[in-house]
Amino acid sequence: MKKALIVLFALALVFGGLVSCKKKAAEAPEVTVEKLKVGMVTDAGTIDDKSFNQGTWEGILRASAEGTVSEKYLKPTGTTEADYVKEIGNLYDAGYKFIVTPGFKFETAIFAAQTKYPDARFVLIDGIPHPGDWNAVVGDNTVSIFFAEHESGFLAGVATALQLGEGEAGFIGGMEIPPVQKFNWGFQQGLAYANDNLDTNVLIKAENIIYQGTFSEVAAGQQLGAGMFDKGVDVIFCAAGGVGLGAINEAKARAKKNEDVWIVGVDVDQYAHGIYEGDKSIILTSAMKYIDVAAYDMIQAEIEGNFPGGQILTMDSTNAGVGIPPGNPNLDSSVENKVADVFNLVKSGSIVVSAEQGNLVK
Repeated sequence: MKKALIVLFALALVFGGLVSCKKKAAEAPEVTVEKLKVGMVTDAGTIDDKSFNQGTWEGILRASAEGTVSEKYLKPTGTTEADYVKEIGNLYDAGYKFIVTPGFKFETAIFAAQTKYPDARFVLIDGIPHPGDWNAVVGDNTVSIFFAEHESGFLAGVATALQLGEGEAGFIGGMEIPPVQKFNWGFQQGLAYANDNLDTNVLIKAENIIYQGTFSEVAAGQQLGAGMFDKGVDVIFCAAGGVGLGAINEAKARAKKNEDVWIVGVDVDQYAHGIYEGDKSIILTSAMKYIDVAAYDMIQAEIEGNFPGGQILTMDSTNAGVGIPPGNPNLDSSVENKVADVFNLVKSGSIVVSAEQGNLVK
């Protein structure tokens, strides 16, 4: 009897201990990881502009999907330095102290903000901070990222020439600024390389290389596209924002009438925007800048304690910063394979694409 009581007493102690442990475990506070608050100020377009805004935002969303980031974007009411600085300040005041901005229009705004908010981090994509005199000042809390657009344009030019075999190309640019010019010059070099080495004959005339002067005039882009197509141009490479969307609209309207016309997209994969019937699109391929990768990589660098403040970075073929989309429904598989071979030659340095106009037509 005595032994039985001792056993029961011991079991009670063990059971009580287990209950106590379970209770303590249940009452233990949950461990929460503080997320990095990432903010973005959009440029003139919308967040789904199929271009810079969307590409930047998608990189932020990728980081958010991994559970390490909370995100917010603000769209300014205008496009002046004051408009941009205002929204940067609104993000900062809301606790979003890692701020990503897309495009050269933010250059003077980031110059002001990097001094005003020294405990914040700034990522300026496709631009460099300066006070309005073009004398660059990249603060220790800022990183400036550029792209090798000429390499991207080159690959798109090779793909275009291979797929068409022969014909005539055109180029519509927005503002005549270095990133847009480099797309043009790279595209011309890509056509020439294919003509010289891959048995193609796709030409581009100086009269069919036009800089419209803005990134917003959709109607003007449609008129320019119509003019080129009427002159017999088969494909137009558009590096022109909203102006390019106008040319895309023109090509879609013609495709519905069974005209064989094409557009080469820019910055992001624009295939979906070129759909005119079912899943048919007039986007032959796109000269891509992996803006999403740039935004994502900088967020990861901050999380890991390796933010490259004060630096100017270039994304190119060697770090997967440029290229054409991994899937191109309007390109034959043989064309995609050949472009992949050419990409590797560019990556290795066997082919050097110039970032200068040189002897190109315009």
